[in-house]
Amino acid sequence: MSKRQHLSLPKALTLGFLIIILIGTVLLSLPIATRDAHSTSVLDAFFTATSATCVTGLTLVSTAFHWTIFGQTVILFLMEIGGLGFMTFTVMLFLFMRRQMRLSTRLLAQESLNLDNLSQLNVIKLILLLSFIIQLAGAGLLMVDFYPRYGLAKGLWFSVFHAVSAFCNAGFDLFGNSLEGFANDPYVLSVMSILIIAGSFGFLVWQDLLLFPKRHHLSLHTKLALGTGTVLVLLSIVVYLLSENNLAVLSPHVSFGNRLVNTVFMAITPRTAGLVTLPYQQLSIASIAFTMLLMFIGGTPGSTAGGVKTTTIGLLTLQSIATLRGKRDATFGHRRFTQENVFRALTLIFVALTILTVATLILCATQPIPKNDGLQTVTFEVLAAFGTTGISLGLTPHLNVLGKLIIMFLMFIGRVGIYTVMFSILNANRKQPNYRYPEESVLIG
Repeated sequence: MSKRQHLSLPKALTLGFLIIILIGTVLLSLPIATRDAHSTSVLDAFFTATSATCVTGLTLVSTAFHWTIFGQTVILFLMEIGGLGFMTFTVMLFLFMRRQMRLSTRLLAQESLNLDNLSQLNVIKLILLLSFIIQLAGAGLLMVDFYPRYGLAKGLWFSVFHAVSAFCNAGFDLFGNSLEGFANDPYVLSVMSILIIAGSFGFLVWQDLLLFPKRHHLSLHTKLALGTGTVLVLLSIVVYLLSENNLAVLSPHVSFGNRLVNTVFMAITPRTAGLVTLPYQQLSIASIAFTMLLMFIGGTPGSTAGGVKTTTIGLLTLQSIATLRGKRDATFGHRRFTQENVFRALTLIFVALTILTVATLILCATQPIPKNDGLQTVTFEVLAAFGTTGISLGLTPHLNVLGKLIIMFLMFIGRVGIYTVMFSILNANRKQPNYRYPEESVLIG
């Protein structure tokens, strides 16, 4: 049996993302990708390719001023491939060529897209078509604002780039200061918000919503994802309104109504998108702390988001409430969660906290961090990378080689998934032994 046949699904997915990143690194290292015609260092190109493929948005150089149209186009394709998943494009290729996929390819696509079973691959063509329609519509809506500002060619390019960046929740921009120049433009912020939300749903949620008129039924996953996401957005709006006198930073030139729009935008972006309308260095400590919590949570499984995911937090919240009320099972929508779901969620939280703690300690010990608020700055950057959010307090451009590698690893594990990467590293075998040890309890709490 060949080595290729022995390659596990998690390893194949991990290797696939690495290959895409390496191709992007080579292209971004070419002199044609840089405005001054000098090639970018391999490490900086590697970092940018990782950030784009992992749809994060953390950068060492300015996307607007460092890269040529060629370099920006490479970043755009990396965002698209990383956002929709490279296996999605593989499936699309097979569908357009009308060729039958081998079982190994179908299983790999199922693993990549977080699908429950192989039959769900049938809706990928519809979801892909919808994804491109949403991005084209978003670009068209942005063109209404960008054309008068920048003219036809530049306005069209800016519209397409930012529609892809928002839908893929990538956080890259061509303005040089994210969306700070649009704090007083509710139209652009509204379009970007809709694109961000649409891209953060995930394949399973989109499938359920698209088939709802026919099925008249939503899965437990979709109900939990939408419910948890809605609660988080509403909670975020309230918290930012209460804690952020700082939308007062915008007061001199932004009306009260537009400040509310900025607050809503602020509530949407920290969990995945990374586009901002005001510098986070000027936020209150309470807002920064809450933003870090949102970045840790992330978005919906199967979407472009990183973090531990909304369904994980929603499930553990319901399980904790049930346990504290003396109930054995956590229920939602007249359904009971499986014990395997609960165990995987707990494991995910534990492993995530362990990785984030180790990364924070190493960065604190090895990086040129600010004397004041150093721990806050490092922790924020670590969570931004893990949550593939891309919001920064300014540490990333000052990282040394070790710091850049750690941030790249966090972006990678945040996009590909903790389980996929850890199964690859640990060479996990999902087959269970045919024996079990006797059960015994320990004291908890």
